[in-house]
Amino acid sequence: MTTMTAPETAVQIAEDALAPTVAADGHAPFIVTYPTQQKAPFVFSSPHSGRHYPADFIAASALDRATLRASEDIFVDQLFSMVPAMGAPMIAAEYARAYLDVNREPWELDPKMFSDPLPDYVNVRSGRVTAGLGTIARVVALGTNIYKDKMPFADAKWRVENVYQPFHQTMESLVNKTIDSFGHSVLIDCHSMPSSGSSFGDMPLRTKGATADFILGDRHGKSCAPTLMAVAEDVLKSFNYRVVRNDPYSGGFNTRQYGQRDKGQQAMQIEINRSLYVDEKTLTKTDHFDVLQQHLSAMVTALLDISPDALSAD
Repeated sequence: MTTMTAPETAVQIAEDALAPTVAADGHAPFIVTYPTQQKAPFVFSSPHSGRHYPADFIAASALDRATLRASEDIFVDQLFSMVPAMGAPMIAAEYARAYLDVNREPWELDPKMFSDPLPDYVNVRSGRVTAGLGTIARVVALGTNIYKDKMPFADAKWRVENVYQPFHQTMESLVNKTIDSFGHSVLIDCHSMPSSGSSFGDMPLRTKGATADFILGDRHGKSCAPTLMAVAEDVLKSFNYRVVRNDPYSGGFNTRQYGQRDKGQQAMQIEINRSLYVDEKTLTKTDHFDVLQQHLSAMVTALLDISPDALSAD
C-alpha cells in the first residue's frame, strides 16, 4: 500500500501478527487490510459482506445461491475499501452470513434446526433465534427456510470454532492494539439494508415510498460519544441523504461487545440502503456506487479527524 504522511501519534501495525487462520475447507474466515500506519483510534468492520458459500452448505440448502445472497451486505467491504489508505484497519468476513453470522453471540442456535440435543451453554431463547437469525441462521432475509434437513450440532460447532472465533479473536486484537496505542478505540461496524424506497439527492432510485438512506446506531446513546453520531450524520446529510438514528437498527452484537465505554471502547453501526448503490434484483452495482463511495470517504475523513477530547466527552 502506498506510503502516506501520518501524524507523530500514528503507529505501525505488524501485519504478520494478525494473519488470518485458514479453515479446514482451505478458505480464510476473514480478511484484514492494514494501513501503512494507523493514524487514528478507529477500526472498521464488515461482518456481513462475505461471499464464500462452501460446497457442502450449498448441497444442504433448499435454496439456490441467488436466494441465499439476499442476506449479504453486498459490496459493503468494497464501499469501505478506501479506509486502510486513510489510516485505519478494516476487517471483513469471508464466509457468507447465511452460513454463519459473526454479528451474533457465538452460540445463538435454534434447537429445531438440529438432529441432536444442544449443550446447556447454547442460547436458544434470544429474539434473534426466535426470528430464525441466530449464529447459524434458519432463514434468509426473505424469511425462507435455508436447509432441507436438520443438521448435527457438530456442524455448528465446527463453524463457530473455525469461522466465528478466529474473526472475533482478530477483532479483539485490533481493538486492543488500538487502545494500547491511542488510549481508546472506536469500531465502525458497516452494514447494508434492503429498501422499500430511497433517494439520491432529489432523485428516487427505487419506489415512491420514502425510507432512510442511512441508519446510524449507537445503542440509544450507550456505545459511543455523541460527537461520533453527530459528525457522521452531518456529513451524510450534507449530501442530501435521509439519516435516521437507531430505528429500527440500534446496533447488533458487535456494537454492544466493542462499544463498552467503561473499557475505553466505542462503537457505531452504520446501515446503508442498498438501493443507493446496487440493483437488488440482479445484485449488480449501479452507476451511483462510485459516488456513494466518495461520500463515504468524506464521512470517514471527518470521523478520523474527531479530536480525542470530543471522543471522550459524554
